[in-house]
Order: sequence, then structure tokens, then C-alpha cells
Amino acid sequence: MLGTNFTIIHPTVFILLGIPGLEQYHTWLSIPFCLMYIAAVLGNGALILVVVSERTLHEPMYVFLSMLAGTDILLSTTTVPKALAIFWFHAGEIPFDACIAQMFFIHVAFVAESGILLAMAFDRYVAICTPLRYSAVLTPMAIGKMTLAIWARSIGTIFPIIFLLKRLSYCRTNVIPHSYCEHIGVARLACADITVNIWYGFSVPMASVLVDVALIGISYTLILQAVFRLPSQDARHKALNTCGSHIGVILLFFIPSFFTFLTHRFGKNIPHHVHILLANLYVLVPPMLNPIIYGAKTKQIRDSMTRMLSVVWTS
Repeated sequence: MLGTNFTIIHPTVFILLGIPGLEQYHTWLSIPFCLMYIAAVLGNGALILVVVSERTLHEPMYVFLSMLAGTDILLSTTTVPKALAIFWFHAGEIPFDACIAQMFFIHVAFVAESGILLAMAFDRYVAICTPLRYSAVLTPMAIGKMTLAIWARSIGTIFPIIFLLKRLSYCRTNVIPHSYCEHIGVARLACADITVNIWYGFSVPMASVLVDVALIGISYTLILQAVFRLPSQDARHKALNTCGSHIGVILLFFIPSFFTFLTHRFGKNIPHHVHILLANLYVLVPPMLNPIIYGAKTKQIRDSMTRMLSVVWTS
């Protein structure tokens, strides 16, 4: 009986190309990319600092908001600096393990952000539909358990992808036509059957996110029913105003992510550089705009930010 030995071959490095087809515009593209990244990091960092330093903001809604801001920083920082290195210095080389790590943190941040938005929707549901039970339901222990559940689900969902990629042999090219490493893009370089990667990468993370979308939809259906039963127009306006910024962030997160995902999977006639450009804008635009939306729509954050800036200015 003959035995067959299978040797798993991993490349030492992968080569990221940036945005193939737009190489001549890399320098120009780096300018808005860099500015948006700086705005995202500064805006979300300032948001976290305000929530941590202001005791009046030590409430569940703002705790979840600071978690969202931290996840946005993680998402953009995992991808943009490497893209800028490619644009400016043609530094496309990335070690195999670093590529896997980058992929892991990108996908974990995506699933975690979806879970945080669900937690924020639950917070608004309790605040509007059962306000008298708000402090009893959203206790510090409950928030801690929700936070643990969000990150445990995110890491648990994405962690198997590491092994799904490491089990493959890569005997083809080591060139990735992208500005960052993502699961299927790396798997397609393998000279083995990647059916399991495709099905797991498509079904499991998307199932988690779709469940979140459904629960968020149910939460806001119940919220709107409760709001329109309020007796006064001022009460309705105040309730809707507290939800407006959250709805804006939800739309800003899910619409581009689903559009990017669907065009990547089914948009065969869309040029490849458009796919890559959309994928880059997805990790830049929502993190940049989220602090602006909450800063503009939430009076407590706006006032706290003004006080902090005045202290810094006078000192």
C-alpha cells in the first residue's frame, strides 16, 4: 500500500499591488486616503477621550459608542497605513503571517462593529420602550457581558479562517491584486480546493451580520411604534432625535458593506480596480464620518467636546 505525503507550502511573503489599474494615480489617491485616515483616528480618538473623561457620559449608550469608535480605529489602522506604504514607497511586501493577521483583524472588526450596532439598537429600544426599567436592565454587569459576547462571537467566527488558510498550499503566484489581505483573495492563490473557504467565508460571517440586521430592524420597528404612541409632538421629536444619529451610523455601515460584498461576489462586469477602490473606501469613510454624525446629532457629546477644546485652548 502506497502512502502519499502532502507538504503544505507557504510563501515567505505576499506582494500587495495596491489598486491594480490605477497605479499611475496611487500618489494622488494617497492624499485623500491619508487625510481621511487622520480624520478617522483623530475623530474617534477624541470621541473615546470625551466619553472616558466626562462623568456625565458614563452611560450605556456612550460606552457602546466608544466601543464603536475603538473598532473603527482598529479597522482603518489595520488597512490604511499599509495601503499608504504601497502608494508612497511601493512597499507591497507583507510576510505570510502578517497577511493572515491583517485579514483576521479586518474581519473581526467588521463582525464586532455589527454586534456593537445591535447593542446600541437594544439600548435605544430599552430607553424608549421601557424607560422605567432602563437602569435595571442595562447594568454595568449586563454591559460587560454584552461586550464579552460581541468580541467572543467576532473572534470565534473569524478564528477558524486562520486554519482554513494555513491548511492550503500556495504554489501559484504570491501577488495579491489588492491593497490589503482578505480571506478569499488570499485563498484564491492556493493550488488546492478552496470550496470550504468559500462557503465558510460567505455563510458564517454573513449569517452573523444578517441576524444583527434583522434584530436591529425589529428593534427599530418596536421603537417607532412606541414613539408614535407618545402623547406630545415634543416627546416624539426628542425620541426620534436620539435615534437619528444611530440610524445614520447603521446605514453608513451596512449599505456600503453589503454593496461592496455584493459587487465583489456578483458584479462580474465591474472593473477590478472599482472593487478594490470600494473596499478601501469602506474601511475609510464610515470610520471618518461616524464621529462627525454623533458629534453633530448628540448634544451631550457636542457640549463635552466644546468644554474640552476650551480647556485645551485656555491652557
